[in-house]
Amino acid sequence: MAIRNLSNLRAPKKANENKKRVGRGMGSGMGKTSTRGHKGQGSRSGSSLMRGFEGGQMPLHRRLPKRGFNNIFRVEYTVLGLDRVAEILASAPETEFTLDRIISLGLLRKKGGLIKVLNNGALTVPVTIHAHKFSKSAQAAIEKAGGKAIQIG
Repeated sequence: MAIRNLSNLRAPKKANENKKRVGRGMGSGMGKTSTRGHKGQGSRSGSSLMRGFEGGQMPLHRRLPKRGFNNIFRVEYTVLGLDRVAEILASAPETEFTLDRIISLGLLRKKGGLIKVLNNGALTVPVTIHAHKFSKSAQAAIEKAGGKAIQIG
């Protein structure tokens, strides 16, 4: 790819195109019906159709079956397994996993997200973990290894 400098800068596509001026006489090519065609719903003033309107045919979003239930009050947690904690401790020994440390390690991506620690691995080193929720077995495993499970919020 060529290096960009002042000699080869170009405007983005369609940046230099003028606004379509309709209803300005026959010579413009957009006179008389002003690109609306003859008769019909789209030719009338004030006409606006809903998104997905299919000319009166049953729209796709109504033709397809609806299934299940979406709980709008659902609370989603990012899962942190003790196996992952042990893996991180093996590479760089730490004594405390605060929320800031968890974010800096890239284990929590969603800003303002919640963390739940699950027991899916063995923990041998005592470590303090700060999280929003712990499974009972994870909490027991952390305490058995001599660490602390501190619940946030």
